[in-house]
Amino acid sequence: MVFNTGAALLDAIVLAVVSMDEDGTYGYKITQDVRQAIDISESTLYPVLRRLQRDGCLEVYDREFGGRNRRYYKITEAGLAQLNLYRAEWERYSNRITKIFTGRHAE
Repeated sequence: MVFNTGAALLDAIVLAVVSMDEDGTYGYKITQDVRQAIDISESTLYPVLRRLQRDGCLEVYDREFGGRNRRYYKITEAGLAQLNLYRAEWERYSNRITKIFTGRHAE
């Protein structure tokens, strides 16, 4: 992708992905789902998950899977509020860019 993905956009995408499952989801699946939108490595994703946890947007719990513990991430109420702010901002931002790209300049 030629466009740079900033931290806020990455946070928004991760929160959106995690919010899709009310019971939470695990890191590898989050990586795979985020990769549907942007190219990201696990080494980039895990610091984002830790930051979102530290900021109160995600909670973490472990669940046994195949004889090992798997770490799950679940969105919190604060995370949902932040995601809603990101969604509203994305709507405004993408509409302005689309208007420019299509020649329909903003009023």
